[in-house]
Amino acid sequence: MLKALVNFIFPTCCYACRIVLNDNEVHFCTSCRFDLPITDYHFTNSKALERLFYGRVQLVQATALFHFIKKGCVQQVIHELKYKGQEKIGEVLGKWLGSELKTIASYRAVDMVVIVPLDKKRYKQRGYNQVDKFAVEIAKCLQATYYNDVLLKKKSIASQVFKGRSLRAYNKNNVFFLNSNYNIKGKHILLLDDIITTGATVEACANALLTSKNIKISVACMAVTQ
Repeated sequence: MLKALVNFIFPTCCYACRIVLNDNEVHFCTSCRFDLPITDYHFTNSKALERLFYGRVQLVQATALFHFIKKGCVQQVIHELKYKGQEKIGEVLGKWLGSELKTIASYRAVDMVVIVPLDKKRYKQRGYNQVDKFAVEIAKCLQATYYNDVLLKKKSIASQVFKGRSLRAYNKNNVFFLNSNYNIKGKHILLLDDIITTGATVEACANALLTSKNIKISVACMAVTQ
């Protein structure tokens, strides 16, 4: 009765469409859960995301949980995470993807989980990095080490989502750098981001990591644009 009363006063809503969930629904309503565009890259051994980085940075493997379609349900989910303070979404998606990756030997070989950092100004505005809880849960599943400040960002860069490649061609090598407090030599690193579009940001972060010796890099994200 107490749970029913709490749900009546503070109803739990679907992360995608914001309708009130039924008692048998968790995080997503049945309709949205069915419509979520899951990639299954890591299960099908698809190289679709790796091909995006071909000739730019060498990756062991790369995967995404969802396809990102403009005005689709995944866009709404990530909007809630990034701009509406719904940090729980990052945790939910991290548990989801992490539980799948831990069944795959090549992902279980990951030593360290690293996230694309926010600059200080944007972090102060938002109060959190939207990838942080996503990373925490994936690291738990893979029994890997996670620190949220292995990579640092020097200056604010305007949002890159939906911009063309030419507009994203900022001086990447001067944006991200490796925190000297960490020794990542010889590590297999899983680099995480929320959305991958052209891959410019992930490429820049990978290049910063590659200033250390003898490391391997894999990539995973919440969603990749089509």
